[in-house]
Amino acid sequence: MGSKKRKKAEQRRLKAEQALVKTKTIQAPKIEKSQLFILAAILLITFLVFSPNLNNGFVNWDDDRNFLENEHITTLNNTNFWINTKKIFTSDVIGGYNPLTIWTFLLEKKFFGFDQPIYWHLDNILLHMVCVFFVFWIGIRLRLGIIGASILALLFGIHPMRVESVAWVTERKDVLFGAFYLAAIFFYIKGKQESFRKRDIFIIALCFGLSLFSKIQAVILPISLILVDYYMSKTSKITVKSILNKAPFFLGSLAFGIMGVIFLQGEGSTEQVYTGITRIFIGAYQLLIYYVKAIFPFRMSPLYPYPSSIGWYFYPAILSFITTAFILWRTYFKSKNKVIFFGVAFFFANVALLLQVFGAGQGFLADRFTYIPYFGLFFIMAYYINALIKNKPNLKNIVLGLTGVVLLAYAFLNFNQNKIWKDSATLWTHVLKHYDHTTLPWGNRANYYRDNGQTQKALYDYGQVIRLKPNAPEPYNSRARLYFNFSQRDSLLKALSNYNKAIELKEDVEYVVNRGATYAKLGNFEKSLENLNHAERIDPTFANIYLNRSVIYNRSGNYAKALEDVTKYLNLKPFYADMWYEKGRLHYILQQYQEAVNSCSRAIQNNVKNGLYYFERAKAYQSLGNSPQAKSDLQTSQRLGYKGDANTTNTITNSN
Repeated sequence: MGSKKRKKAEQRRLKAEQALVKTKTIQAPKIEKSQLFILAAILLITFLVFSPNLNNGFVNWDDDRNFLENEHITTLNNTNFWINTKKIFTSDVIGGYNPLTIWTFLLEKKFFGFDQPIYWHLDNILLHMVCVFFVFWIGIRLRLGIIGASILALLFGIHPMRVESVAWVTERKDVLFGAFYLAAIFFYIKGKQESFRKRDIFIIALCFGLSLFSKIQAVILPISLILVDYYMSKTSKITVKSILNKAPFFLGSLAFGIMGVIFLQGEGSTEQVYTGITRIFIGAYQLLIYYVKAIFPFRMSPLYPYPSSIGWYFYPAILSFITTAFILWRTYFKSKNKVIFFGVAFFFANVALLLQVFGAGQGFLADRFTYIPYFGLFFIMAYYINALIKNKPNLKNIVLGLTGVVLLAYAFLNFNQNKIWKDSATLWTHVLKHYDHTTLPWGNRANYYRDNGQTQKALYDYGQVIRLKPNAPEPYNSRARLYFNFSQRDSLLKALSNYNKAIELKEDVEYVVNRGATYAKLGNFEKSLENLNHAERIDPTFANIYLNRSVIYNRSGNYAKALEDVTKYLNLKPFYADMWYEKGRLHYILQQYQEAVNSCSRAIQNNVKNGLYYFERAKAYQSLGNSPQAKSDLQTSQRLGYKGDANTTNTITNSN
């Protein structure tokens, strides 16, 4: 008897659910004022929770390589914006092809510069709010109701596992690709409900393309759209037609996927810490952790380093794969539970390629990897909270109260987690609370202390790196750079000793060049040139060889050799304004006045606000007999605050 009742109850549930997800026959939901007010409140809460980011700066974890030291960003001037744009879209950064993300950094450099990180962080927050906006309306469109959609949007907006994607400027790619990815899903649902128009198809295709250019993770979109088809279908089946309709999307995903693998291999980022079947257990453990952290976001860290050995607990974690497969099989073939299947399948499809089964990088877990995947799990939570309230109205206040407590706890954790991204010291100090046997956080914090004049703290941290990994050359090179910053002979000798040790462990061109610069600072130009010449034999494309060697030739009065090296440098790095000025100065010394004018003009082209460049060009124009142009440049240099030597100024001023 009990079995029959359960069967009937299940049939009623299925009918109610099917009615909920029918879309062809049900008109699209109308937008109500109450929805707009609630959405505005959700967006405000999201902004307030992430507001500590507005006090944060940049960090020395890929912010440097993505924009602070990225020549496509740093060389931006009034004339090369589109040239740099082309370079951004035809190259990778650290093995990742995210050109649209990098291009947004170019825009921020143009309008705000590096000295106003508040705007860079604000942009990340605003993009995250765009994602929350679309998540809310997706919830409404999928018939979660106002309560369900609100809970879904709040979970997506303020869950603590969102922090890394929003607080880390480099992870702009998450919120940027997420905005286009979720927009594509929204307009796809809208098109299914209101009949697709050409405009809808164009918007979906455009959003997909922009999402791919923002982050390669967007390749999963066609699978997500197939899951949307399933959820909105009457048959509770994934059809061949649904799959074939996504063929153009799959082709786009394939193209970007292949390109992504090629770039990663070129960077060496596909090297695996563990190999073979061990990778399966690592992936299973990661999946388990992501499931758990969706509810209990514990021990959040910007870095989760690979363990030195695989513990016993990795092996039973294989149950996470087995359980996921069982849930998907059960809900698709047996219980026909669309909500569970859709949510779990969406989560797994979007996180599967990030489980490091084939993975790379320093960390085998990352909070940012859950940014889009968690939508699936949050959808399940929101649906059943909303269903419980509808089916048990007498429990509404209790359920909403408990949900509010959980969301408040998430907001509190999120708010505080944002603060660890204040600067590199706070970031790596937080990581070291959990992983003090890993060299990366010690080394990066040491570099921050070194660059900010906190010498003793930097030396202590470098010591920790060397203690943990005594045969790694990089910490010796980094510590040598610290000693090199001081002019005392004892300090320079310590720098030399550390460079020698680094080169003994690995003959890297950078280390050899740095040792050559140290010899030069010690006054041993012969040894310096010996090192720089050797570095050129190792890698003639390393530009700093020619920068350092030109300085030595210049000091010794060998201006022709100095000019030759400056020219080699500019062939490798053509947008460095100071080196164009240096080239112009050397041409002037060698009485090559027209070449001096041309080189100074290139310096000015790259930096129009440096009065020194105009003064040097004024000298060259004067020597060419072009007094009017010389006077004009002299006036510009003075207006920009550079006076120059009095004799040259008087000569140009009094010339006819």
